Formats: sequence, structure tokens, C-alpha cells
Amino acid sequence: MTLAACGSSSSSTTPTSSAPSAITIGTTYAGSGAFATSSIPELDGLKFWMTQENKKGGVYVGAYKKRIPVKLVDYNDLSSASTAATLYNQLITQDKVNILVADFGSVLTAPAVSLAEAHKVVLFDQTGTGIPFFTPQNKDIVLCDLPESDIWPDVLAQFLIAKGIKKVAIVYDTNDFDESQAVTLKSKLQAAGITPLVYEGVPTTTSSYTTILNSVAAKHPDAVLEFGFQPNDTAFLQNVQSSGQHFKMVFTVFPGQLLSLFQSQVGTAGLKYTYTYGTNLYINYPKVTEGLNSAQFKSQFSAAYPGQLNALSLAGYNTGLVIQGSLKNAKSLSQAAIRAGAQQLSGNLTTVDGKFQLNSEGAQVGELLPVAQLFPSSSGVTLHAVYPSSQATAKAVYPAP
Repeated sequence: MTLAACGSSSSSTTPTSSAPSAITIGTTYAGSGAFATSSIPELDGLKFWMTQENKKGGVYVGAYKKRIPVKLVDYNDLSSASTAATLYNQLITQDKVNILVADFGSVLTAPAVSLAEAHKVVLFDQTGTGIPFFTPQNKDIVLCDLPESDIWPDVLAQFLIAKGIKKVAIVYDTNDFDESQAVTLKSKLQAAGITPLVYEGVPTTTSSYTTILNSVAAKHPDAVLEFGFQPNDTAFLQNVQSSGQHFKMVFTVFPGQLLSLFQSQVGTAGLKYTYTYGTNLYINYPKVTEGLNSAQFKSQFSAAYPGQLNALSLAGYNTGLVIQGSLKNAKSLSQAAIRAGAQQLSGNLTTVDGKFQLNSEGAQVGELLPVAQLFPSSSGVTLHAVYPSSQATAKAVYPAP
């Protein structure tokens, strides 16, 4: 691909007087491996946004007061952080992309964070919510689609406290994303006088929870909460079902993001009445300031990618909208100008993913996640937000039948 002279990298940040022929977006994706089920739909959402904009002649770039076609440079990182690091470096130093977008999740985003900071390139971080990414020193990151992971459990803690649930077991993967949630939940529960009966970290590669579940069951908790990535959550729920153990409350992270996948892997019996985070896929936003509203997005994305609609495809589409707004606001195609354009969106952008709001460190703080529960239905299970009451579409069933 031939790139225009204003392709942005650490050595190419001065805009030219003439507009480039294309805006290049570079990203990696997991075409196989543990993160593929989350990464691929996220990439599809980004591609859907590109198609939408290119039908209009491209994305509107404020610095040139015109639409410019968008092109994608994407490489398969095979769910490997070390492979992703090599490919991110290639996107920055060789492909010299205008816009750098991270792959799914904290594990595959981590190598992009340090590289982007070293090269002074803006990183559009889709769903990498790990706390170490966001520091006062790092001015080159924009978290697009999910809140910083340490605030995810805020509403969950409030729910447990409101329900008077005091015997709690917490199992978490020892990575930035999951451990930060466990730390927050433990802290908030302890502040309310609740000390978890179990607080145990396991490797992210864990695929069997049978031994851990036996240990947990011996403590007779009133709520069991497992923080993992999709493969971990799947294995955990399968092991709960196969063990024959019954808990009053079971919480996992990813069913709310990949419900159809969990329906096929775990089944109705293993999912019914369990809890998860609600996502903006299940909240209606009829009025937005950029892009399609909720009904339009669901209809048009489903037509373009039949059977593929989920919370992560919505996240990928929302990443495109954040890029779109940043380019509209940017005074040039320098990385500093693009970052300033993104900051200008904060508090002023509402999309199918809710209110976009950044803190001073580039972390997303405007898209808080409600607690949701999965109810049996004619189609298997249906997700409903159950807390807080302002977002609830059903009343929580506790203890689980």
C-alpha cells in the first residue's frame, strides 16, 4: 500500500498542504487462539464502520474539510502478545499508519501501549482496560469502548451490599484486566464490613476449575464470582454444571458480551439465573451524536454480518466512531492533533455505546456497566439488567432456583 506523506509515525507528524489519498488504520487481530472469539467480532465492527464511511466517500477530516477514504492494514497476531508486539511495531515504523488501533483486551493491548508511548503515536485502545495502561505520563492513549477495568465492579459491589450478601467467594485470573476487578470488589466489600471467604488468583491459562470449585463449595458461600476472559468463563460455568454443585449466585464476566457463544458452549442449564455485566448492546440509545442509533446499528450490522451481532462487534463499530469524531475535530493529522481531537469529544459524544467520557489519563469513565442476569426463555436465555433500578429491565432472582 502506498501511503501519503502525512502518514503519522514518530518521524512523520507534520501535515502537508494537500490532503492524503487515504487515511490508513492499522490494527492486529486474533484470527485463532484463546482470544479469537472476542477479537474477530471486534474487528468486524470496525470494518463495518469503515464500509459505512467509505460509502459516503470516506471519513470527514476537519483539517482538510473533506471526506477521505479509509483503508485498513490488519495483521493476525494469533492471540500471542509477543507476535502482536512485532506487528504493532511494523504498523508504526514500516506501514506508518495514520491511526493505530489495539487488538481486543488487555493482554493483546499491553504491547501496543509501550510502543505507542515510545513513538509518540496515539493508541485507540478498544477494550484493553488494564489499570497500568493509564498514567499521568502517558498522553498517547484513548480508551474507546469500555470503562477502565477497576471501575467495572462498582455497581456489582453495590448490588451485593444491597442484597445483604456477605458470604462471598472471588476467583480471578492473574492479569491486569481481571485482577483489577477482583481488587476493586474486595476493597469495596471490605469497606462495607464484608471479608471474602475465598479470594484466589489463578493463571489466565486455567482451563479446569474443578479443584477450586470443591474448595469454594466447602466454604458454603452465598455468591461465587469468577473474573476471567471468555475461555475461562466458559470452563468455569461448564465445571459448575458438571460438578452438580449449586450456588445461590454465580457471576462471570463475558456472557453479557458473547451471549450466543455461551449459549452454544454452556447451554441454558448452565447459564440460567447466572449473573454477568450488562452491556450497551442491551440498552437502547435512540438519540446519538455520531453514527447509527441502537436500532439502526443492530439492523444494518446484522444484515452485513448475519448471526454475528454481539457486544464486541458494537465495540469495534464504536471505535470507528471515536476515530471519526477525533478526525473531525483534529486541526491536522499530527498525532498530537488527533489526540487533542479525541479529548475534545469527551463529554460531547453519545453513540450506541453510551456516553463517551475520558479522564485526564485517557481512560474511559463514561460507560458504566449494570449488573445483569440471564433468564430462561423460549430461545434459551435472555439477558436483563437487574441493577441499578434506573437501568433495570427485570427484577433479580436471588437465590437462584
